Amino acid sequence: METIGTVYLGELRTQAAHTKSGYQLITDVPKEHGGKGESFSPTDLFCASLVSSMLSVMGGASRNPAFGGTIDGTIVRTTKIMKENPHSVAEVIVEFDLPKNNFTVEQKKILETAALNSQVAKSVNADLKQTVTFNY
Repeated sequence: METIGTVYLGELRTQAAHTKSGYQLITDVPKEHGGKGESFSPTDLFCASLVSSMLSVMGGASRNPAFGGTIDGTIVRTTKIMKENPHSVAEVIVEFDLPKNNFTVEQKKILETAALNSQVAKSVNADLKQTVTFNY
């Protein structure tokens, strides 16, 4: 069964629908590449997917009763750096600002290992530079 159905709307825009929930989103190419720049670009969603995957796995690790803490309220700043030849994402800079929960060294290791080994982080091309910082 399909997970996502996507339609090309014209003018360099797409509309994707999550099959199970019906939730929809629109992508738009940036103005400098002929689009309207009014929504996430496909490469923006790529970066958001990477960060969401990292956060989800970290959240899963923190739900384990043995972990003894929470990452609720974590804020992440993401910067996408493009390259021209070939035109692609060269680097994703990810900066986690975790709540001030006095995490132990072991808890920090669990969270960082989870993030760096998330499904999306491990699915991208090895040439993609992932610069990740954790602020506790």
